[in-house]
Amino acid sequence: MSRYAAWLAAGARTQVMLGDAPREIFVRTGGNGGWCTLLHGFPTSSFDWHHAWPVLAEEHRLLAFDFLGFGDSDKPVEHTYSIHEQADLTEALWRAHEVERTVLLVHDYGVSVAQELLARQRDGALAVAIERVVFLNGGLYPELHRPQPGQLLLLDPETGPQIGKIMNAETFGRSLLPTFSPAHPPSAEDLEDAWMSVERHGGPAVAHLLIRYIRDRERHRDRWVDALERSDLPRAFVWGMLDPVSGAHMAERIAIGLPDAELVRLDDVAHWPQLEAPGVVVPHLLRLLR
Repeated sequence: MSRYAAWLAAGARTQVMLGDAPREIFVRTGGNGGWCTLLHGFPTSSFDWHHAWPVLAEEHRLLAFDFLGFGDSDKPVEHTYSIHEQADLTEALWRAHEVERTVLLVHDYGVSVAQELLARQRDGALAVAIERVVFLNGGLYPELHRPQPGQLLLLDPETGPQIGKIMNAETFGRSLLPTFSPAHPPSAEDLEDAWMSVERHGGPAVAHLLIRYIRDRERHRDRWVDALERSDLPRAFVWGMLDPVSGAHMAERIAIGLPDAELVRLDDVAHWPQLEAPGVVVPHLLRLLR
């Protein structure tokens, strides 16, 4: 059994109402302690947390899931995906699991979902109390986000749908490689696991729809940056400085916008801290989530 198959076997698809539509969402829970909700990135799945899971589960009751359109969750092809809907999904799963308080651990696409949740909490519109947030690399400041060439092709209304038609394990692996540090390259198994999560349930056919989160970030920039910078919650950052998308340039902006927040700079890590250097990263996560 592959690592990814084992991850799926440890969770289950569960029906969640999103708006007026029932959706099957992959969910995994486990561990002991207060709740910790894990929000994953684009274009992969909750499996991105597999290295951290057993250690975090010693101190936290973990809730991980695949966003709509990702991993083992439903991937409707005639759908307008949005960060707001993924925040709605997070809230729906909190209700289903009777979560009243939680810490958040978020990466990449998940950082925008977390920013929307922080905005809702600030507005008094969130039923669950977020206690603290730990961010890993992501486009917190949209004007500094540097999409990879493949992402820009996906975002283009003409080429985007065509990219999904020709996407395969080889082209996907080539597009992912530049986002890893040369010091911590992904193994063939890492790339295979990532591809399995993407291609499941016809994922390549919706890739050009999911990438529109970049436009969501631009549209809601002021709301989300304000929620990030003005929240009175503890916020901390564990950051791969070699990330070509949201690396050192993003970290420097974080230091300006949140000068009192702890910022752990990982000089030889790129976009995927929890995958590239789990032995270094996970102890930081444990400490910062306490």
